[in-house]
Amino acid sequence: MTTTGDDHAAAVTGPWWWQRPRSAVLDVGLALLSAAECAVEGVAFARETGLPVPVGVVFGLLAGASLVVRRRWPIAVVLVGIAVAPAQMGLLLGLVGLYTLAASELPRRIIGVLSGMSLVATLIVTFVRVRQDLMHGDVQLGEWVVPTVAVSTAVGVTAPPVLLGLYVGARRRLMESLRERAGSLERELQLLADRAEERAEWARGEERTRIAREMHDVVAHRVSLMVVHAAALQAVARKDPEKAVRNAALVGDMGRQALTELREMLGVLRSGEGTPSSAFGGGGSAAPGSPSASGAAGAGSGTGTVGAAGPGAGAAGAAAQGWAPSSQVPLAAVGAAAAAAASRAVAQDGGEGPSLAELEELVGQSRAAGMAVELLVEGEVRVYASVVEQTAYRVVQEALTNVHKHAGGARTRVRLAHRGAEVAMQVENEPPPGGVPDAGLPSGGNGLVGMRERVSALGGVFVSGPTDAGGFRVSAVLPVS
Repeated sequence: MTTTGDDHAAAVTGPWWWQRPRSAVLDVGLALLSAAECAVEGVAFARETGLPVPVGVVFGLLAGASLVVRRRWPIAVVLVGIAVAPAQMGLLLGLVGLYTLAASELPRRIIGVLSGMSLVATLIVTFVRVRQDLMHGDVQLGEWVVPTVAVSTAVGVTAPPVLLGLYVGARRRLMESLRERAGSLERELQLLADRAEERAEWARGEERTRIAREMHDVVAHRVSLMVVHAAALQAVARKDPEKAVRNAALVGDMGRQALTELREMLGVLRSGEGTPSSAFGGGGSAAPGSPSASGAAGAGSGTGTVGAAGPGAGAAGAAAQGWAPSSQVPLAAVGAAAAAAASRAVAQDGGEGPSLAELEELVGQSRAAGMAVELLVEGEVRVYASVVEQTAYRVVQEALTNVHKHAGGARTRVRLAHRGAEVAMQVENEPPPGGVPDAGLPSGGNGLVGMRERVSALGGVFVSGPTDAGGFRVSAVLPVS
């Protein structure tokens, strides 16, 4: 029935100290009833004590009317009830006062002391009155009757309102605690929802970056080689027809490999399944002129700018070929598919992905494109975890791609060192020979960033920059544990 602190101030809507108007009406009504009761009992009190009747009535009215402030000053109301107990008035005042005191937020020791005082006062007054009545009466009863009646009356008048008030106060405090807990839980849920949304946004950004990096690593190298071979084909088409035929065959092989890898990455968008090969009837290679290859080529034209614009460009290119990615495919699934396709970049038989054992083949492709590449392997050759070997392979692949783009014709050295607890790789190229033009390949500046992200994700060290001789060096060290 009472509240304290800020909650009380916020809850007050009635006049003065009442929380609600109906509380004020109830207290005023109880005060009027108590005043009327005490006024009637004041008449008998005035006659017994020899006071004027109006004095007794006024005394009763004032004592009973004190019930109007029971919510504001419950201690004062109980004390008034104890004070008027010898006058045998204020039954309603005492009952309501004790109930209000027990239901208030006052300390339990104060409630216990005042309740005990009221109990003792009622016990004494009842004992004296009953004994006087028996002494003036004709009925003779045993000595045990007086204390029994006194104790029963005192307990019956004091215990019920106190117990009921304690119950109501405890229940109110419990409800307030539950409301506060519910409010706190709601705020925590809202905070968790906000954080979950932030984490989801962060995860989407990470997946976009990952998809862009994977597609860049898979496609950029082969497309760069295709451009180099196409330029060589144009230069020797009339002078050396046999070499032109070889270059044309290499361009076709590179294009088919690039299309196969694109189909693996974009297949999940078409089927909504986690295995890209299932979207293409087993993931077999398609001829360049087939519908499947045409669809993949269209998708490839849409994904050519993924490094700069994100995965949405790939979906747009795919939609232009007559199909649209399912809106139900989670971005994480697309990223996983892209990573799986990237790891199978050169594995046509469904292996686990590129490894250090395939560096010789990678270097051979660059040699076939006219680059002077030297591969040096130091230490005892070992097999590492799949993610370590794939990362090392991608670093060398991207470094060679950058040489094709920006230093065509430059002599390049690829070093691979097997150490005790780490594997190190370095790709260093000399300055391009004079008169050799740049390949003119577009560059979004994502190659070095992607390599650094891959190496850092495994706890390795990545360093890149120009050399004193005018070339460029890319170095990386990966822990093998």
